[in-house]
Amino acid sequence: MKLNVNIEYRTSWGESLVLYLGGRRYPLSYAGEGIWKTEIAKLAVGKGIEYSYEVVRDGGVVRKEWKGHSLVLPEGLKVKEASVNDRWNDRPVDAPFYSSAFTGAIFGRGKAAKPAKVAQANLMFQVSAANVRPGEVLAIAASSQELGAWSKVIPFDDSRYPVWTLPLNVTGPFAYKFIIADKATLAPVAWEDGENRWFGGMPDPGELIVEADQQPSFSGRAWKGAGTAIPVFSLRTEEDFGVGEFYDLKKMVDWAAATGQGVLQLLPINDTTMFGTWEDSYPYNPNSTFALHPQFLHLPAAGVKVDDEYKALQAELNALDQIDYERVNNSKIALLKKAFARTFKKLSATAGYQKFIEKNAAWLLPYAAFCVLRDLNGTPDFSKWKGFAKYNRKKVAAFCAEHQADVDFWCFVQYHLDKQLSEVCTYAHSKGVVFKGDLPIGISRTSVDAWLYPELFNMNSQAGAPPDAFSADGQNWGFPTYNWEKMAEDDYAWWKARLAKMAEYFDAFRIDHILGFFRIWEIPLQYKSGLEGYFNPALPFPAHELESQGFDVRDAGLFIEDPRKAGHYHPKIGARSTQSYQWLDAYRRAAFDRLYDEFFYRRNNEFWKDKAMQKLPALLDSTGMLACGEDLGMIPATVPQVMSDLRILSLEIQRMPKDPEQEFANPAWYPYLSVCTTSTHDMNPIRAWWEEDRLVTEHFYHNMLGGQGDAPYYCEPWICRQILDQHLWSPAMLTVLPLQDWLSMDGALRREDPNAERINVPANPRHYWRYRMHLTVEALQAADEFNATLSQMIASSGR
Repeated sequence: MKLNVNIEYRTSWGESLVLYLGGRRYPLSYAGEGIWKTEIAKLAVGKGIEYSYEVVRDGGVVRKEWKGHSLVLPEGLKVKEASVNDRWNDRPVDAPFYSSAFTGAIFGRGKAAKPAKVAQANLMFQVSAANVRPGEVLAIAASSQELGAWSKVIPFDDSRYPVWTLPLNVTGPFAYKFIIADKATLAPVAWEDGENRWFGGMPDPGELIVEADQQPSFSGRAWKGAGTAIPVFSLRTEEDFGVGEFYDLKKMVDWAAATGQGVLQLLPINDTTMFGTWEDSYPYNPNSTFALHPQFLHLPAAGVKVDDEYKALQAELNALDQIDYERVNNSKIALLKKAFARTFKKLSATAGYQKFIEKNAAWLLPYAAFCVLRDLNGTPDFSKWKGFAKYNRKKVAAFCAEHQADVDFWCFVQYHLDKQLSEVCTYAHSKGVVFKGDLPIGISRTSVDAWLYPELFNMNSQAGAPPDAFSADGQNWGFPTYNWEKMAEDDYAWWKARLAKMAEYFDAFRIDHILGFFRIWEIPLQYKSGLEGYFNPALPFPAHELESQGFDVRDAGLFIEDPRKAGHYHPKIGARSTQSYQWLDAYRRAAFDRLYDEFFYRRNNEFWKDKAMQKLPALLDSTGMLACGEDLGMIPATVPQVMSDLRILSLEIQRMPKDPEQEFANPAWYPYLSVCTTSTHDMNPIRAWWEEDRLVTEHFYHNMLGGQGDAPYYCEPWICRQILDQHLWSPAMLTVLPLQDWLSMDGALRREDPNAERINVPANPRHYWRYRMHLTVEALQAADEFNATLSQMIASSGR
């Protein structure tokens, strides 16, 4: 088949367009008026082709499209020549709807019907449109008599959703409009905005014209959804084993779907086992960014025998108010080892197990070796492993051969974890519910990742956060920072592999501390306090510039020398609280204030924006997940623009307004591309917060709820209901609230002690993560009155 391509694109001087197809680049010729053309004389289309456009200059690619193109000809149609009128694919305003969260679940269209065979067609519309609900279909109405003279709704084929196709056989030009119609009745739901469109370029005999340059435009289609945030470990069902498990999510999915919710937001689920103590409960310190935590396994489905001893221990652990991390995990591992000894030989011969090993070998085998070496040496600190402090593939392979059974055990555990979670994800999709995962900003310095790829991390430094209203000393998370320059050398392969693994289970994800992709607060390894940190990367002041203003750069109270650029200095974040600052005269104090504000709030903004744009697009576009950013803290001025340009949903919290002039944020003013919530896992839920500070509570009661008189001492159910309604009625795309806050509006269901509902206390670096919901998911499902109220609240708010 001969392929002709036409595309409108305005290039700059010295630039040209190429078509990238099948590993080859075909140059396009400029035809004037912004039109570029090329033709390929002989092209085997087969079941379809995929291609993209690139802008080149001086032999190098300077710009690529957000997404590529595909061309699939109708089955049964013989085409000698196809002429495609194309469009450059920039990231659209409605990009979130193209994520797997919508295309695979929320707007998922089930099993696509096979398109009907087409014997004759000389025109095919091919349109990308993701914001079309499951019970709807894209269609057109047209002016010509053969297409119904505006009285007929002609539906597109949705088998390749979100790409829609409509083959037609036409004899003359016509005007037309896109329509969204009811899929069952074809009754119009919405007509597109603007003037009628026009098709007038009639095909030659034997030619198929593909109109792929049209983009429908419908107003008033701002879908909004609701969801619940709950860590997997916090779930409680009648069938689990002292901790929430992946299979518990099935019942949570049923509850979410029954109450009109489409999202379940989870905390990280990676394996955090280091020493086998309760301190391993911290979910943001994984020993592998790929492996799943063994505690989430439902034991009977992994071959564990359910005998009287099992039932007795299960009942004892499930009776606890909180998680006993050590007993739960030690018991589960012991029981799994028995199941492994009994079932592995048969399992290892199955095609499913062998396929899992082959697909995941790159991370799985090093992880299994790490676990065995960790247990043999009594420490995850690989620098203390004699002969294995540095990862050597051949030595590790030999070690695995010597300890094959132990290595196989950890592969066996990961196989069952993957199988169970994959099953749950498929089930969630069938119910129109998506899982939103959590991508930690850091990795443990005693992890498989650091062992395998130490060159990707700055092992002599620690990531953290500068001081804020919640932590006067700043935060030191202990993670090594990223060596972004090294990561860029292979186009961020480690990141892309990590995200690809995450995308096997999640359709949306929260980017923990997204500011770290702009710059990270870096603390030298020898320090504990966040006050000793500095931003990396940054544009520090050269010594002569500071000395010319009368400052002594050696004054450790005012400045920190950049560790990578000698003779260049950062203003110290806590400088204005030091004696060095107090000893400055008024003139120099004012001068220091000016350079301090310049450095932290202006000087680096564009620089940090450029750094983020070097990496974020490549990472975000490597999977189909919906990206949501945790953009809290000391936010550079350019962060909101980058997030807007990349269509990353922001995080909006009423108690943490983005505007420093506000005491509380107003949910009615939230942007559409955002996730709004009442609380996070690092905060007190609504009821406990209400009792934190009486003065703040009074302000909130009067100014945000319009209350009269003294605020109630306790956060009564009716107050909680008001707060929840404010969030549901916000313009935000997603309202995802902690389960504790949903339950707060029901006096009979909510926990008696609100202070027992907190998940984490960031000020405590040794916090024990052990919160469990106080009622079972089965009891939650059976709470008819509460669920009816919740369903009504969600539906009436347009979610």
